Amino acid sequence: MTLGDIIMAAFDRIKTGIPGLDKALDNIRLGDNVVWNVTNLNEFSYFVNPYVKQAKKDNRNLIYIRFANHPPLIEMTDEDFRLLEIEQENPDTEFCMIERDGIKIYKVNPYNQFETFTLEVHRIIEKEGFDAFYVFDCLSDLQAVWSTDLMMGNFFKVTCPFLFQLDTVAYFPIIRGRHSYDAIAKIRETTQLFLNVYSNSPEEVYVSPLKVWNRYSQTMFLGHKFNPQTGFVKVLQDGQEVSKYYKTINSDKYQDGRTLDSWERYMIQVRREYEEGKNIDEECDKICELMMTKDEKMLSKIKEYFTFEDYTTIYDRRVGSGLVGGKSCGMLLARKIIEKDRPDIYANFEPDDSFYIGSDLFYTYIVSNDLWDLRVKQRTHEGYYKYGKELEEALKNGSFPDGIKNEFIRILDYFGQNPIIVRSSSFLEDGYGNAFAGKYESVFCVNRGSLEERLAAFEEAVKTVYSSTMNISALEYRKINGLDDTDEQMALLVQRVSGSYHGDYFFPTAAGVGFSYSPYSPLPDMDNSKGMLRLVMGLGTKAVDRTKKDYPRIINLDKPEVTLTKDIREKHRYSQHYLDVIDLKNISLHDIPVDEGLDIIPRYAKRILVEHDREAERMFRDRGQRREIVFVNCEGIVKNQEFIEEMKEILSTLQTAYDYPVDIEYTVNVGEDNSFNINLLQCRPLQVSVNNEAIEMPEDKDVFFHIKESSMGMSRKNTIDTICYVDPHKYYEYPYAQKSSISRVISDVNAYCKNNGKTAILIVPGRIGTSSPELGIPVVFADISHFSAILEESYSEVGYMPELSFGSHMFQDLVEADIYYGALFENEKKIEFNKDMVFDYPNILEDINPNLSEEVYSMIQVIDFEDEKAELYHDMNKDETLCIFK
Repeated sequence: MTLGDIIMAAFDRIKTGIPGLDKALDNIRLGDNVVWNVTNLNEFSYFVNPYVKQAKKDNRNLIYIRFANHPPLIEMTDEDFRLLEIEQENPDTEFCMIERDGIKIYKVNPYNQFETFTLEVHRIIEKEGFDAFYVFDCLSDLQAVWSTDLMMGNFFKVTCPFLFQLDTVAYFPIIRGRHSYDAIAKIRETTQLFLNVYSNSPEEVYVSPLKVWNRYSQTMFLGHKFNPQTGFVKVLQDGQEVSKYYKTINSDKYQDGRTLDSWERYMIQVRREYEEGKNIDEECDKICELMMTKDEKMLSKIKEYFTFEDYTTIYDRRVGSGLVGGKSCGMLLARKIIEKDRPDIYANFEPDDSFYIGSDLFYTYIVSNDLWDLRVKQRTHEGYYKYGKELEEALKNGSFPDGIKNEFIRILDYFGQNPIIVRSSSFLEDGYGNAFAGKYESVFCVNRGSLEERLAAFEEAVKTVYSSTMNISALEYRKINGLDDTDEQMALLVQRVSGSYHGDYFFPTAAGVGFSYSPYSPLPDMDNSKGMLRLVMGLGTKAVDRTKKDYPRIINLDKPEVTLTKDIREKHRYSQHYLDVIDLKNISLHDIPVDEGLDIIPRYAKRILVEHDREAERMFRDRGQRREIVFVNCEGIVKNQEFIEEMKEILSTLQTAYDYPVDIEYTVNVGEDNSFNINLLQCRPLQVSVNNEAIEMPEDKDVFFHIKESSMGMSRKNTIDTICYVDPHKYYEYPYAQKSSISRVISDVNAYCKNNGKTAILIVPGRIGTSSPELGIPVVFADISHFSAILEESYSEVGYMPELSFGSHMFQDLVEADIYYGALFENEKKIEFNKDMVFDYPNILEDINPNLSEEVYSMIQVIDFEDEKAELYHDMNKDETLCIFK
C-alpha cells in the first residue's frame, strides 16, 4: 500500500453513534486514533457506549483490548471473565481471546513489561488487519504498572501509527491530571484526534477538541455541550453558555497544575511520609521493584540491606525512569554488604558517586529514532540474526532528544573533566544464572575538551553500549541460554574512573578481578574455597581481556605467593609487558610499555608493582655496572598481608551474603605510607563448574591426548563426532595480516556443528580469543559457542603458550555454556598427545567452505567420525582428561 492509498483510505468517514459529534468533528475517519482526556472513566462511557453500539450495527470488526485493573469499558459478564481465565491458561492458543455478541475481547498482561506487552498488542493488530474498530483500556493504567509516563508515551507512539496504517479506528481514554505535560504532548503529537472532556452531571458534558487532524471548520475547536441522555450536541456560541463552560473547566477539580511525572510525585509523597516518621516499608519494597532489578534473588538481597536513604540517593542520581539494571545493582549491593557487615573494611573503600541511566531511555531512544519497526522484525525467529545486524548499525547512528541531552550535561557537569566510563547494566546482566560477561560494551570517556565535545563523546559512548545489545556474540549468548525471547532492556552505569594523573596519562596503581571460589587448583593441596585474584598494573581491562603478550598476576588466596614459574626467566616472560592507560593529551584509551609507565609513577607505587631480577642485577654489579632489572607482576601487593587479608574477607563476606560464589572487579590505589584504597566496581554471582562425579578412564585404547592438572569443566564422558585441529606451525607461517581471517573459518566449522548436531572438539594454538593474532586465534564467543570442548596447544618454538584465563570474559563464557576448557602444555602435565592421528582421516573443511585457499586447508584439519567415534573423558576431581579414538 502506498502513502497515497493510506491517506485516501484514512478519509473514509465512519459513524460514532453520536450524530452531533460526527457533525462537529466532520466525522471520524478510518485511520483515526481518538484520545479522550477525561476526568474519570464514567465520562468516557458517554462516548464509548454509542461507538460500540454503532460499530455492532454497522457489522464492524469490533475489538476490545483489555489490560487494566479498572472495570471493563464495555459490558462484560462473569462468564466472559471465566472464559478469559481459561484461555489464559490454554497453551495451544496464541492469544487470550474470546468472542461474543459481535465483540472480540483480548486480554493482554502489561506486567510482562513494555516490549513483550507492546509486541503482543501489535501481533493482535496485525492479525485483525484492516478496518478494525478498537476500544483500548485506559492508558493511565499503563503508567501505573510501568511507573512512568515515558513508557506509556512510547507505547502510544509506536502503536498509533501502526493502527493508522491499517485504516482502523481506535478509542483510547486517558485520565486528566495523572501525567506530565511532556507525556500528554507526546500523545497529542502522535494521535489524530485529542479531545478534552469535562462534566458537571450526566446531562451536562463538555467536549473540547484540542487536535483534529487534517480537517477544519469555523466551530470545530470551540467548546461543545453534549447531553448523553438525548444524544444532542451543541456548539457553545452563546455568551452565557460559554461563561458556564469556562467556569466548569476552571473549577478546582480540574486545576491540579501538575507538570511532574507520576513517579516523581510518588517519590515526593514517600519522602514526606518518611520525614513525618511514618512506616514506609511497603513503599521501600515498591521502589526497589520499580527502580532496581527484575531478578527475584537480587531483589530479596537488596531489600535486606538497603534503607530508604539508599534508594533516594540512587533516585537522585538517576537519569530517566525505569530500572538501573543488573550491573548497577550488583555494585551497589556489594558495597552495602561490606558497609553493613564489615564497616572496618568499608572505611577504606573509595566513595561511590556513580550515575544511572534508567532502562526506559533505551526504548525511548529506539522509538524517537523510528527504529521500533526494525526492533519488531528483529524479535521474530527469522529476523533474529538478519535484522540484528541492521539494528546494531541503526542504534549507533541515532540521536537523542534535547531533554535527554540536558540530563547528560548534568552528569558531565558533576564529573567536570575527570575520566568516566559508561558501562552496560541490562536487565539480565550480573544476576543469578547469567553473567553476560563481556557481551555488552563498556566505553571509557577521556572527558576532555569543550562541553560540546565532551557531550558528543558521551553520546557516542551511550550509543555504542546500546548498539552492543545487537552484536553477534550477545545475540548468540541469549539464544544459547534461552533468553532470545526475553525482554532485555539496557540501562547504563556511569562511573568515575578510579586512578591518578601521571603526566599525560591517567590510571590506577593496579586493578583486577577476584573470585570467592577458585575454579583452578594449580597445586594438589590448594584450597579452592579461599578464592583467587587476577591483578594487573593500570586499568583493569588487561585483567579480563586476553591481549598482547601480557600475563596478569594470578593470586591463589590460599597460597598467594606461590607461582608456577620455574625460574626468573619464566617470571620475566609470563609477566605484564603493557598497561592500559587513558591518554589525556590524545584523548584515547590505549596501552603503553610497562617501562614507560614505571618511569612516570611515584617510587612508592613502583615498589609494590615490580619484582627485581636479583641474578641479573648481581651479574651487572660484578661487571662494575649498577642497573635495575625489574618486571611487573604486582609482587609488592601480593606480599602486603593486609591487602591479601582484606580481599579474602571481602570475597568471603560477599559469598556468605549472596549464598553463592561471587566474582568482583576492583581497583587499588596506593599511598606513600604503603596505605591503599580499594574501589569495588562490580559484583555478580559466579558461575562455577562443580560436580563430584567420578569418571573411570579406559585403558589400552588409541589415545589422542591425555592431560592432567591443566583443565576446567564439569566431569563428563562425551561421544565426539567432529574434531577441528589448527596446526600451530602453519598458523605461525600464515601472513600476519590474514591471521584474523582464521576466526571466520572457525566460525564456519562452529556453524556446521550447530546445524548438524555435532559434538565437537576444537584444538587451537596459543590463546583462544586473544585480540593479538600473533598469540592465538582472535575469535569471539559466537565463533566457538557450539564446540563441546576447546583446548589450547603450546608450541614454544614460535611462542604460543596457553593461558587458562580463569577470570577472563572468555572463561566466563565457557563456564556458562558448559564447554570443557583445557591446555596441551609441553611439560609433565601433558601425558600424551598424538596429534598425527587426525591426519589419518579425510579433511572435510572443503565441504564446509569450498572457497578457502590451499594454505588454509593445509592448516586446519576437520574430521568427522562415522561409525567409530572418539570419546572424551574428564574427571573434575582428579583434574584428568583423556580422549581416545575407538
